[in-house]
Amino acid sequence: MTDLIRRRPWIADVGVVGCYLLVALFVTGPLWLRRDHMVVAHNDQMLFEWMLAWAAHAVIHLENPLYSTQLGVPDGVNLMANTSVLGLGVPLTPVTLLFGSQTSFLVAVVASLAGTAAAWHLFLSRRLVRSRAAAAVGGLFCGFAPGMISQASGHLHMIAQFLVPAILWFVFHPAADHVARRGIPLGLLVAYQFFLGEEVLALTVLAVGLLAVGYAVADPARARRLARPFLSRLAVGALTAGALLAYPLWFQFYGPGHYRGLPFDVGAYSLDLASFVTSARQSVTGSDALAGKLAPNPTEENSFFGLALIVLCAVIVVWQRRRPEVKALAVCAVVVAPLSLGPSVQIWGERTGVPGPYRLVADVPLLDLALPARFPLILIPIVAALLAISLDQVQRAARDAPASDPPVRLLWTGAVAAALLPIAPVPMRTVPVWPVPEFVASGEWRPYVPPGRTLVPVPPTSGDEAIAGMFWSARTGLEFTVPGGYFIGPRGPDDPGARWGSPERPTAALLAEVARTGQVPEITDEHRRQAVEDLRFWRAAVVVQGGLHNGNAVKETVDRLLGPAEPRAGAWVWDVRHLVG
Repeated sequence: MTDLIRRRPWIADVGVVGCYLLVALFVTGPLWLRRDHMVVAHNDQMLFEWMLAWAAHAVIHLENPLYSTQLGVPDGVNLMANTSVLGLGVPLTPVTLLFGSQTSFLVAVVASLAGTAAAWHLFLSRRLVRSRAAAAVGGLFCGFAPGMISQASGHLHMIAQFLVPAILWFVFHPAADHVARRGIPLGLLVAYQFFLGEEVLALTVLAVGLLAVGYAVADPARARRLARPFLSRLAVGALTAGALLAYPLWFQFYGPGHYRGLPFDVGAYSLDLASFVTSARQSVTGSDALAGKLAPNPTEENSFFGLALIVLCAVIVVWQRRRPEVKALAVCAVVVAPLSLGPSVQIWGERTGVPGPYRLVADVPLLDLALPARFPLILIPIVAALLAISLDQVQRAARDAPASDPPVRLLWTGAVAAALLPIAPVPMRTVPVWPVPEFVASGEWRPYVPPGRTLVPVPPTSGDEAIAGMFWSARTGLEFTVPGGYFIGPRGPDDPGARWGSPERPTAALLAEVARTGQVPEITDEHRRQAVEDLRFWRAAVVVQGGLHNGNAVKETVDRLLGPAEPRAGAWVWDVRHLVG
């Protein structure tokens, strides 16, 4: 078998990729087994299920994939200005149509984790190290590091990184010839990554710049020789990508439903300095209480590398300091890591008052839209590359060492394993969610909703549970339109400032407050008049309430607004066609 692999090394690559798939299935296992559960950030899963369903809908109906009127009635949603992951949704169209948005989401998570690991394995084994085993370890870390598992708890656009190694392959190609032959594929890859995740693309551009500067400082003579083809490839790639992305970029920033800025304080999504030496909550040695104090939420635990791994990487940098690529990796890491601390440094949950380096880039275009907590994602392939280099080096040294020498390879492999095992991933945590009401899932709603009218969920557009309509829409293949949704849009027709969801209507705010508090307010004739006006604005035909926290209070409130509800197949239904005309 060893001789066969030596003659046909691709067999080893296939075996490694198969192992990555098994790890991805192990990590996502609870989601496959418990279909009534979702990832911890269940609102994000609902969002991306809808995006995948929309991509399939746009493909089969030949609609503009950058904009949709299926959400946010009557204004619609600029999907190019949101995380629409068309790069995943379009190729997954057959899966979505045959098996539904939930299965499509899980396939996307598995493909992103395993695909990212496989792509880095191929890059490392072809470009950085000779040992397939060393590259396999590096790829494993790239696909399943704590930050990747954390992002997999809801953020498809952040874990779909399988094109990043291919982009770097062309950017840092050592050959000086065939500039156009390598620059054009680079542009095509950049354009595709744009439709997978713009934030990952922005982080990649930052990493490329830092690595190029670091390498130029480490080996100026070789950098000067490669500078011209390097810059030429970038120019050709930029022109290619620019030509392909000109319209999508215009649509994103100037098309209908565009907005400016973000609806939240970016600086609030910062990491604690102590998080770098701690384990994430979805790691073998993770702690909910500790990780919860050091990261803004469970999906942003990107810096939780652990003290042992950080020390190990420092040892590798000192040991391999003569290699220009190691110096470049170290420079990139030293610059990027502090950016995750945000505008003000925090340690062990306490504000220090020390200004964070993030303030230096807070106003830089593109970087001003990147969350500080996500900068450590750049560190994941840096750590992986250092590990691969070290394992490759000890393997070479072991082959050359006399038999009487200590088993260097065994000792170093043990040290790497000891650093990685505490932060190894465990099966992803899940949370139960309210099921889609049978009234909606079975299609019993159809006689109530004529063309051009909407199904209005309760609460309609505001509050944590107002995403129900978007979720129901995704699970039924976007068969009906709903007001509101979980997206970013403008505050109003004359105000492009960003906000979550659609501009708020009084009835939506009222029902969201009841859902939050469980307190039934006094309902007046003015409330009833406003409810009818809001229903007309939403083009409502039927109002539907499914499973809901404080559901009794919400139902009683809607009853007082619209009249008694009908119980229909696991839902409360208010036929409002006679009210809105």
